[in-house]
Amino acid sequence: MAYNFRRCDRDQMLLLPPDMRDWLSDDHLVWFILDVVSQLDLTSFYETYNTKGEGRAAYHPGMMTALYFYSYCTGIRSSRKIEQLCQESVPFRVISNDQQPDHSTISRFRKRFENELAGLFIQVLTFCYEAGLCNIKTVSVDGTKIKANASMSANRTESGLEKEIKKYFQDSDEVDAQEDELYGPDKRGDELPPELATREGRLEKLREFKERLAKEKQQKVDEQQSKIDERKEYEQSTGRKKRGRKPKDTRKVEEKASKNLKLNLTDADSKIMKTSKGYVQGFNSQAVVSEDQIIIVSEITRECNDKNQLIPMLEGAKKNLQTLDADLEIGTFLGDAGYFSSKNLESLTSDDPDVLVAVSKEWKTRKAQRDGKVIPLPLTPTTTMEYKLLTSEGRKLYKKRGATVEPVFGQIKEVMGFDSFMRRGLKACACEWKIICIAHNLLKLWRYGIDKVHKKINEAAIKIKNEKRVYAVAV
Repeated sequence: MAYNFRRCDRDQMLLLPPDMRDWLSDDHLVWFILDVVSQLDLTSFYETYNTKGEGRAAYHPGMMTALYFYSYCTGIRSSRKIEQLCQESVPFRVISNDQQPDHSTISRFRKRFENELAGLFIQVLTFCYEAGLCNIKTVSVDGTKIKANASMSANRTESGLEKEIKKYFQDSDEVDAQEDELYGPDKRGDELPPELATREGRLEKLREFKERLAKEKQQKVDEQQSKIDERKEYEQSTGRKKRGRKPKDTRKVEEKASKNLKLNLTDADSKIMKTSKGYVQGFNSQAVVSEDQIIIVSEITRECNDKNQLIPMLEGAKKNLQTLDADLEIGTFLGDAGYFSSKNLESLTSDDPDVLVAVSKEWKTRKAQRDGKVIPLPLTPTTTMEYKLLTSEGRKLYKKRGATVEPVFGQIKEVMGFDSFMRRGLKACACEWKIICIAHNLLKLWRYGIDKVHKKINEAAIKIKNEKRVYAVAV
């Protein structure tokens, strides 16, 4: 019986094409990333390098930036994994020009240039705009909770930190007693074990954490006191009691804060946050997204809810769009009930775009729209917003919010695999979130605007070439 199988001879000698451009198809993501990075202004990266040409040669910042962009686009963020793929994966070998930076070099580059990498967000957004993307007839804002690189078990209350500090001193006394027995009480102690220095550093850190908790507690007390003073001032000026629940005494607020406020020893900037699936130790990642799902603004915050993010994210969107084109104006700015507060609505000015924010939860808003709820007079900023949501135009616009921003978080978390930060600290995680959002925009650009982008890049290259030719003739 004769089988008809393809021949599999691993002893057969093979050669890769000598030109690396033949290793991958012309429409591969790698070429797109390299084209985009070649047009980015990396001046801020170059400024930190030695201009005398002395010492060991560094990897080119353009190559390292492209390496990070491609790895984040493909859901890979581990420096060790990137090092491995620079040896084994054709796309990574193409980007690195078959060089093989080690994981320490890759990690140091991200840490050293975190501000510069985050700063490329606007440049990539400009490419999106020039390619015909960034439809801002409606713009949506939302937040999602992303896990920190820290365990919830590492949280400590104020009393917990005091126990840690007390335990440190007990351990120190035990070490002193052991050393006295071993070396004698008259010894200087030069023979102390090296881990003692680690304990000293830990004590300093614990004290620092305790001070941070004390500041947070005092801030809550001050906020409560301002509420009490505001109510008292209102009652004195009007001569009648203010409606609503009376604010709690500051002493009770202080006691509750001492009991409930916690700080994470691994990542002190992260917070315990509630999600639809339970609680996570993490950050609240914010994004403003255009109608065609291009991220216009990306930020992170330690605040568990979105209420205080509406105005900053709106201002950030206006600023970034003005950078792209001074004539750009947002049609309607959409937000869910998490962004609603009467203070936010009162803070809007005539220069702001039309804002549509749900005043209650989604199901309540939909029910009110179905039932045709009547808005009572007189109209206030809140009741006016309710009325706008009940109109046919308001319903039509608000429906776009869920179909605009929420799929973006789904793509980032599920498709790109970004469900937790790898770095620690607010600043480092903000940089990581920016790079993820850059990667998202690059993928959108590649899938929907690749022809236009290549045309723009070619036009820019021809313009630069002609300028150089004119300069050479003039010289």
